[in-house]
Amino acid sequence: RTDSPMVLQLLIGSALLAATALLASMSWMLLEMVLRRTHPWIIHPPYGLKLAAVLLVAMLWVLCMMTLSIWIWAVVFWRLDVFESFEGAVYFALVAFTTLGFGDVLLPQPWRLLGGLAAANGLMIFGFLTAMLVETLRQTRYRQLGPVGQDDD
Repeated sequence: RTDSPMVLQLLIGSALLAATALLASMSWMLLEMVLRRTHPWIIHPPYGLKLAAVLLVAMLWVLCMMTLSIWIWAVVFWRLDVFESFEGAVYFALVAFTTLGFGDVLLPQPWRLLGGLAAANGLMIFGFLTAMLVETLRQTRYRQLGPVGQDDD
């Protein structure tokens, strides 16, 4: 655990922010391809269970993206020898990423800027994935029901 210059922490944190954003973006493109293949099935009644299935898949996808992002941070913390155990690195990454901030496990002073960057990354990913979930629901309902206000005659 050597002294870590601020610039190094900012570079590492920025690279991790970019990596998790790229991962989330690319994975969402993959999910969209999967959903497009199911389009003919989704647009025919009955809609309820199909909508629930689409939302379940999208929510599980979001959970996987969140988990992978946290694991990326944890692996970096562990490889930098910031924590003595891998469990400690995963725990801190999870608490920082979700901005829960218990404060029972802290980064050593030479690495403390990474904690704020992990929290910023969590906020960014949560926001992005929440927007994607809402968009998935909106697009699915649009495909099922057509434009709002359209007559069913």
